[in-house]
Amino acid sequence: MMKAKSKAQQKAAGAALSAKRGETKVGDLQGASKQMYESMSEDELDDMASTDREDLPEKADGDD
Repeated sequence: MMKAKSKAQQKAAGAALSAKRGETKVGDLQGASKQMYESMSEDELDDMASTDREDLPEKADGDD
C-alpha cells in the first residue's frame, strides 16, 4: 500500500485519481498530479489519496 508523505502529495494523488476515473479532465492536471496520472495505476492513486491527512506535513522534502 502506498501512503502519501505530505498533504500536497495526497492532494495531487486525489486530482490524478479523479482524472483516471474520468471525473475531471486530464488536461487540467499540472505538475505532480500529471506525473502521477501518467505513471501510477488507479489502485495506487486510490491508496495514496486515501492516506489520513491528520499527521501529514504540508509538504515533504522533494514536494514541488
